[in-house]
Parts: sequence; structure tokens; C-alpha cells
Amino acid sequence: MNWSETLIRCSSLGRLMTEPKEKWAKEVGALSKTAKTHLISVYIREKYGRQKDVVTKQMQKGLEVEEESITLLSRVQKKMLVKNEERLSNEYITGLPDIFEGKSIQDATSITDIKSSYDLFSFLGNIGEPLDNDYYYQLQGYMALSGAEVAYIAYCLVDTPQHIIEGEKYRLLKSMNVISEESVEFITEAMKIEKNMKFTDIPKEERVLIFKVDRSDSVIEKIYQKVINARKFLAEFEETHLNFNKS
Repeated sequence: MNWSETLIRCSSLGRLMTEPKEKWAKEVGALSKTAKTHLISVYIREKYGRQKDVVTKQMQKGLEVEEESITLLSRVQKKMLVKNEERLSNEYITGLPDIFEGKSIQDATSITDIKSSYDLFSFLGNIGEPLDNDYYYQLQGYMALSGAEVAYIAYCLVDTPQHIIEGEKYRLLKSMNVISEESVEFITEAMKIEKNMKFTDIPKEERVLIFKVDRSDSVIEKIYQKVINARKFLAEFEETHLNFNKS
């Protein structure tokens, strides 16, 4: 394989940019254990066409309600926002930003990435906390690809799809010592689940949290250097793999 042309996805840049614990390793720009573990997954995906499909209920909701979250954000910001469908790539990275503003995605003035929170607790837990490093580097990647000078993470709180709610109720029923779903105890707890997973009673302005990230060309250059190091690691890893039993 020609690993010198491997593109790293923006969504995984946070793992690639994780710093190693050793001081000397940081000074020479070495890859961390977290980065190497992720790159082995890249190796498996690119070489063998296989990848782990880990889908949590939180991820499932995020995928299914993306359009609802974009609609919510549009209403709060009082402007029409449309889901971007065009994947961007350059010499180092590739990514699919959710929303852009500007003449085109290649000439965007700003990028917004949607994160649909699972519940009110995880949503409000973002207040007072710094933006997750994974999201920070993801946005830097999107800005590098689009030319945008500013990007945003928009946490949105919209209703959970009913089939996910029913799944939560089913797990509750199995965990309770009740005769059936007609039991008063189960009905009471099931109603709590329903209430905790629907949010239209909350004003829409209170269901959006926006984090701003300014473009940093120095950070983008560091990302590119990490990609170069990642490619070297992948080439060396393949060499080790293919010759492992020959020594």
C-alpha cells in the first residue's frame, strides 16, 4: 500500500493529536499510544476493508435526529441552514462538515458541526466545560479544508426517536421485578423515561449551546505534520506486520 497518500479523517484528528506522556516524545513530535492505537484501526480499514461498527444509543440518536437538530438551530438563529453533502479533502485530511455559510463549501466563511445531545443532563453538562479536544481539532480540520476563519460546535437538544425510547422502556421492564408492563410500578418509571427523552416543552432557545473556535494556522500545520508522522508509522507497521514471522 502507498501510505504516503493516506488521508486522516477530521473526526479522528483529536486522537492523532493526543500528546505522548514522555517529555522527550513530546519534544520530538512522536505519536502517542492513543494515536498509534487509532492508526492500527486505519491500517485495518485501508488495507483489509474492515472496521469496528460500534454504535451506542447516543450515537444512534445523533445520526437519526441530525435534520431535526439543524432545523432547531435554524429556528434559533433565524436563518436557513442546510445540511452539507460534499466531502472535502486536501493533501493530508478529509472531512464532511455539517453546515457552512458562504458562497460554497470550498469558500466558506464559517463552518458549524452539529452534536445532538442524548438527554438534558448531558446537554447542560457542556456548560462551564471547555470544548472537547476531539471537536476542537475536528473543526480546525474543517477550516483547513474549507478556508473558513471561524467554526462552531452546536449542541442541540431534540426529541429522542420513539423506537429508542421504547428500547429504554424494554430494558427497564427486564430489570424490574414486575409481572408485566401493566404494573403500576413499571408505568410510573416508563413515564419518567418518556419525559426525560422528549424536550419540546423547553423553549427552543434553551436547547442550543454554541461553542466558537477560531482558525489557527499554526495548529493546522501541526496537524499536517502529525499526518506525515502517521503515514510513516503506517508504512513501518506494515513492514513489521509482513515480516513478523521471518525473523
